[in-house]
This record gives sequence, structure tokens and C-alpha cells, in this order.
Amino acid sequence: MGALNSLSTFDSEGRKRSQAGKAKYLGLTGTFLNVWITVGCATAMALFGYDQGVFGGIIVTPDFLETMGNPDSELQGTIVSLYDIGCFFGAMATAVFGERLGRKKTLLIGVVVMSIGAVLQTCSFSVAQMIVARLITGLGNGVNTATAPVWQSETSKPSWRGRLVVLETIMVTVGFSLSNWMTYGFSFVQGSISWRFPIAFQLVFSFILLGTIPWLPESPRWLLAHGQQEEGVAVLVALEGDDATPQDDIIVSQKAEILEAVRLETMHTPGWKDIMRGHTGETGMIKRLALGAGTQWMQQLVGINVTSYYLPLVLQNSVGLSNNLSRLLAACNSVSYLFFSFGGLMLIEKAGRRKLMMWGAAGQCFCYILITAMLSRTDDPMDGTKFGAAATAFFFLYYVFYGISWHSVPWLYPTEINSLSMRTKGAAVATASNWISNYIVVQITPPGIAHLGWRFYIIWAVFNASFIPLIWLVYPETANRHLEDIDRIYRENKGMIFVFNKEEVIQVERPHRFVVAEQMDRRDEEVEGTEL
Repeated sequence: MGALNSLSTFDSEGRKRSQAGKAKYLGLTGTFLNVWITVGCATAMALFGYDQGVFGGIIVTPDFLETMGNPDSELQGTIVSLYDIGCFFGAMATAVFGERLGRKKTLLIGVVVMSIGAVLQTCSFSVAQMIVARLITGLGNGVNTATAPVWQSETSKPSWRGRLVVLETIMVTVGFSLSNWMTYGFSFVQGSISWRFPIAFQLVFSFILLGTIPWLPESPRWLLAHGQQEEGVAVLVALEGDDATPQDDIIVSQKAEILEAVRLETMHTPGWKDIMRGHTGETGMIKRLALGAGTQWMQQLVGINVTSYYLPLVLQNSVGLSNNLSRLLAACNSVSYLFFSFGGLMLIEKAGRRKLMMWGAAGQCFCYILITAMLSRTDDPMDGTKFGAAATAFFFLYYVFYGISWHSVPWLYPTEINSLSMRTKGAAVATASNWISNYIVVQITPPGIAHLGWRFYIIWAVFNASFIPLIWLVYPETANRHLEDIDRIYRENKGMIFVFNKEEVIQVERPHRFVVAEQMDRRDEEVEGTEL
């Protein structure tokens, strides 16, 4: 009887603690709490997309150019691209300090820094002020983009995780589309408000984030990894909902899985010095790190930011359209881009990562070849307008191919190809690769268009063409695989670089022997449980 009373008291106390924990999050639990976290993370990614696209419309605004002293094409590229340098350092700072501070605090710092940058951009009256403001904004955005996906994945139910990661990449496009329509609408307004308001509108996202993040739970994984077990369990209970308690089997199981994963990471995760020296003790680790970072590097070299940052400038200077029509077409294109991004959501598992990247690169190469051919004829006195219209159509088609393929895959692949012990560092290296390559492309585009004209677009056709054989030769398929499958493949194929001749490494379906092995392991566990 005493034992039963003790158990009853224990369960009652557990329920009281769990209810107290839930009250912290505005009374939200389960699905509602998961949705609210997604709102916060998706807003951070939408802000990323908005900030990425807003300067495309501003850089062709007469009042902005006059206020900045009519900068030449090289200086225009510098003003826009230094934002990416800020993002690079923000991402690297997160890799160093983010684990110490936790997901919530890190993201709040990123939002505050980005807000300061947005205010400074809005108030700028010189190139020097704008460059400093762009760097600060980029620093905050680098922190946000390195933190929000991690926080989302660590608080999401496993069955939702993959879809939510893709949803976040789509939210980038939502922000990008909004910025294009915002700058188009304000192009009809005279004076500095035509560019200051679109920049200041970033603060709307910041207000949503600052009004959301403080009331949401910290990552339970981070809490448990840093010894805050009671708080970590309380968060797991709140996320589970349905009157869950710390004693429920699902909560006990989740806690055990997280603590075991943390134990393995602590034992096996190499330091940065070990990685640089190649002394990691992990099969294929450097190759997998390079493959993950390579997807982000290639994402920029397929030519997306030639147009996402500068499409109005491209249509105005390369095609010869009017300022107003260039802005309108850029805004319409952003809607098409958003629509076809959902196509990637449907195909990413069925087609696999390799085929999507190869098909996408082939389509993008085709578009840039025809863009180059059409733009080379825009000086034709008889048919120049027709050739310009055709070039514009192929810019639109380029976004169809990109939205379906390269828009999402490079954000997923680094997480999938790297092992558990290297996942955090692999994500940091991939994000840094994204921003540094982004900087290069954004820096060279205005002078490239100014000095090379239509020949500038040949560069991106060549890059896209070269990536097709590269992916076919060396990139393993990661779709429909358990992360442990990738580890096993690299253990069994030491020294593997080329994969094109290894059917089970490149097939979209999960290899049958892995399915059989998993079934055998489950059977053994059931037998052991029965014997006990």
C-alpha cells in the first residue's frame, strides 16, 4: 500500500511539474506548440529570403543611386555583396559560440543584430554607412540561418522533420517574392521612401521573431546535452502534448535516445584541429564533408544569385527593358519561382538527390545557353526586341528548373551525407561555403554585365554543364536511406571517390540488404525482450 501511495505521489508530482513547464509556453502544447515554433523558424528564413531579394529592386532606384553618389558597377557589386561576407562571419561565429549559448539565445542575438543593421541601412546617406549597415545585417542573418534550421529539427516530431526543412527553404522564396513586389510597388513613389521603406520593412519580421522566440522552449536536445535534464524532459513533455508526463514510455524513450546520441557525439566528434590534419579516425569523413559543402558551393555557381540579387538590373541592362517593366517581370518571376519550389517537395524523394541535381543543372545550362544566344542579338535593329523577349522567357524557365531542383537539395544533402558526429560541423562548413561563394557571385555580377555584356552568361552555362558529370561521378544517393546506411557504405568502401559504377550507392531505392539487416535486428531485439 505504501509503495502504491509512493508511486501515486511520484506520478502526481510529475504531472504538476509537466503542467508548470507547459504554462511557460503560453499554455501551448503538442501540435500547437510545434506549429508556433515553426512560425518562428519560418519567419527567420522568410526574412533571409526578403533580405536576399530586396536590394535587387533598390539598386535600380534613381533616388538610391543619387543618394549614394551614383556608384559605378564595381561599387554597386561591393555594396550588395559585402552583406554575404557578414553572413559568412555570422555563420562561423554560430559554429563557435552557438552551442555554448543555446538555440534561443543565439537566434535572439541574430535577430537583434539584424534589426540594428536594418535600421542603419534605412538611415544611410553614404556608401560607407550603407556598407557598414550591410555587413551588420549580414552578420545577424548568418547567425539566423545557421540556427533556425537546427532549432526546428531539434524540436520537431520525427515524422514532420523532413517536410519542415523543405518548408523552410520554401519560406525563403516567400520572402524573396515579397521583396520583389514590395520594391515594385514603391517604384511608383517619389523620393527616398521608395527605397528606405522596403529596407525598413525587414523590421516587421524582426518584431514577429522578438514577440515569438522568448516564449518558446529551448531545444530539448541542447538542454539534455548540457545537463539540464529536468528542463529538457519538461520540454519533451510539452512538445508531445496530449497530457503527457515525464514517466510516459515515449518521453523516457526520447530522453534515452537523445542522451545516447550525445554520448556518442562526445566520444567520437573530432575537433577542428583533427579535421584540418585529417586525424579523425572516421572513414570517409573528409570526403563527406567536402561533398556536403560542395552542394552549397555549386548552388551559387549554377547562377541563381546572378538573377535573384539583380534580376531587375539584368533585365534593364542586358535585355534593354524599361525600369518599370524590369521590376514588374522580376516580381512575376518570383511568384513562378515560388510555385515551382513546391514541385521539388513532391519530387525530392521519388527522383532522389542525384537525379534532381543533374536534371536541374542540365535544364539551367540549356537556359543559359539560349539566354546567351538571345542576348547576343538584342542589338539587331529589326528583331532585337523579339530576341530580348525570348531571353526574358528563358530567365523565367531557368527559375522553373532551379525551383524544382537546386532550391532545396543543397540544404538537405550536407545533413544527410555527414555522420552523426560530424553533422553540426558539416552544416557549419556547408553554410560558410554557401555565403563565401554567394559573395563572389554577387560581387562580380554588376561589373561582369557592364564589361562582358551577353558573354557574361556563358560562364554560368559552363558551370552548370560541368556539374552534371561531377555529380554523376562522385555524389552518392542519400534519398530513402537511414543515416546509418551512409556510414555503413563508407565503412565498406574505404577510399571510395567514384560512385557511378556502384549500383547500390546510386540507386534511389534503399538497398535491399539494409532493409533485411534492419528486420533481423528488430527480430533479435524482440527475442531478447521476450527472454527477459
